[in-house]
Amino acid sequence: MTNKIFVMKKEDCFYLGKIVKKYSFKGEVLAKLDTDQPELYENLDAIFLELRNNLVPFFIEHSQLHKSELLRIKFEDVDEEADADAIMKSGLYLPLDLLPKLDGNKFYFHEVINFIMEDVNFGKVGIVKAINDSTAQSLFEVDRDGIEILIPMNDKFIVKVDRDNKTIFVETPEGLIDLYL
Repeated sequence: MTNKIFVMKKEDCFYLGKIVKKYSFKGEVLAKLDTDQPELYENLDAIFLELRNNLVPFFIEHSQLHKSELLRIKFEDVDEEADADAIMKSGLYLPLDLLPKLDGNKFYFHEVINFIMEDVNFGKVGIVKAINDSTAQSLFEVDRDGIEILIPMNDKFIVKVDRDNKTIFVETPEGLIDLYL
């Protein structure tokens, strides 16, 4: 009989937040959550911590919201300050299937990669290859036969997200797409 080692890949997970500071000398830590609904993650049994570029499962003894956007966590086997120091600034990850399902025109960034983008006036724009959220306004990075077209991710532009046909319908300002062609 062989032992199978379970490895969680980062692309199968979503980033939930980051451990930002120690809370007590008993190994408790505070994590800043990157979510509008922190209460959804208050009673987790386990979570993945990013340690040396690997996702490592940690079991949670108890956790509770602390000052609304922070989650106070006590991990199993993290019992003193030195243990907490070892996990400081680690990213927190959960499997994608734990994300609450979104419907209508709301979507997770990872969900729309490889969707077709179609503009109501222009027609087929191309394939969504990435989301750039490093700018003030997030952008769809759309590939049109090797040409990159950047479309602002603006609620006013998004007409419909059709999950069944993997298509995002947008209505962009006249001339925006032509700027790239």
